Amino acid sequence: MQPLLLDDTSFWDVVAWMIMVFFATMFIWMFIAVFADIFRRDISGFAKAMWILLIFLLPLLGILLYMIFRGPPTESEVRQMQQAQRSVSGVTSADEIAKAQQLLSSGAINQAEFDELKRRALL
Repeated sequence: MQPLLLDDTSFWDVVAWMIMVFFATMFIWMFIAVFADIFRRDISGFAKAMWILLIFLLPLLGILLYMIFRGPPTESEVRQMQQAQRSVSGVTSADEIAKAQQLLSSGAINQAEFDELKRRALL
């Protein structure tokens, strides 16, 4: 058996390998994202176990079915995601309320809009 020489490799072989590596990377990325989403979601333990079993036994089909049949995020999940985004960005609720107060005192927003921004910041 002879070793593969670079002389035997064409441009289209390189392009084909690049496409295969891209799709393999995307598949692994989707698998990890769905796996993490299953544990993040507020579903029963049995449902989590079945989804994990499905994505391990039939990965592509399991990922597609999970993306199709998962429900919309609940209100508590949305709040958790917003809190995570705030903690990553370094913006606190107090910062958001202070900005809203500045907008109110400058006249850019009215009291009802300020109350809504304050309510959202405190969620």
